[in-house]
Amino acid sequence: MKVLGVIGGTGIDQLDGLQIVDNHAIETPYGDPSRLIQEGRLGDTRLFFLQRHGSPRAIPPHLINYRANLWALRSQGVTDIVAVNAVGGITDAMRPGKLVIPDQLIDYTWGREHTIDSGENDTLMHIDFTEPYDRELRQRLLDIASGQAIAHAAAGVLGVKQGPRLETAAEIRRMANDGCDLVGMTGMPEASLAREMGLAYASVCMVVNAAAGLDDAPLTLDAMRATLQREAAVVRQLLAALAATYQGQPGRP
Repeated sequence: MKVLGVIGGTGIDQLDGLQIVDNHAIETPYGDPSRLIQEGRLGDTRLFFLQRHGSPRAIPPHLINYRANLWALRSQGVTDIVAVNAVGGITDAMRPGKLVIPDQLIDYTWGREHTIDSGENDTLMHIDFTEPYDRELRQRLLDIASGQAIAHAAAGVLGVKQGPRLETAAEIRRMANDGCDLVGMTGMPEASLAREMGLAYASVCMVVNAAAGLDDAPLTLDAMRATLQREAAVVRQLLAALAATYQGQPGRP
C-alpha cells in the first residue's frame, strides 16, 4: 500500500483534523528526528505527520536533521511525502498569498548533511535529480487543487538558501537572474534525501512575503504570520483531499 506522510513547515505545527492514534519515538542511524512522528487518521486515511522545525522547540533550517526525519518516516512504511514550505516570492506572479506546487529547485545551501551515501558501499549513489519532485505525486496535487478550485501556480523554481537570516536585496536579484521564482530555507537537502531513500516527494509552497528588496514594506514576522494563517487553511484543504485519494491505493513496485 502507498502510505502518505506530511512534513509540516512554518505555520503547519499540527495537521487539523488528524485523529492521532499513536506517537512514535524513532531511533535512526542519523540521530533524532525533529520530534515524535504522529500517526493518525485524516478522514478514512491513515497517514504520518512530522513538524520539521520541532514543537515546542524551534529548530532553525540549517540545524534540522533532514536525514533522521526522512529515515524515521520511511521506517513507518511511508512511501509518499508532501512537504509544506513557507517561502518568499521573487517573480511578479509569486505574490504573498499565492500557493505554489514547484517543479524545480536550485540549491544554495552549504554545510548540511546532504546524503546518506557514506562511501561504505561499492556503488556510488549518483541519483537522477533532473526532476527533483516526483512527477506522479505532483500531478496528483495539481489535479486535486484544480478539482477543489484552489487557486495555485502549477510550476515554479524554488531557490533554497541557508538561513536562518533572510536574504539581501542583491542576493534576491542574483536569484532572479538564476531563474528562481521562490526563495525558502528548508527544501534541500530534504528533496534529494527523499530521492536517495526511494521516497516519492513533492512540495506545496505558501508565499508569505515578497522577497527582500521587492516591496517597500519591511519584512516582519508578524506580517508573515498573518499570511501564513490564511494560507494554512487552504493547504489543509488540499492535504485532506489528497489523503482521501490514498484509500485502498496499491504500493509502488
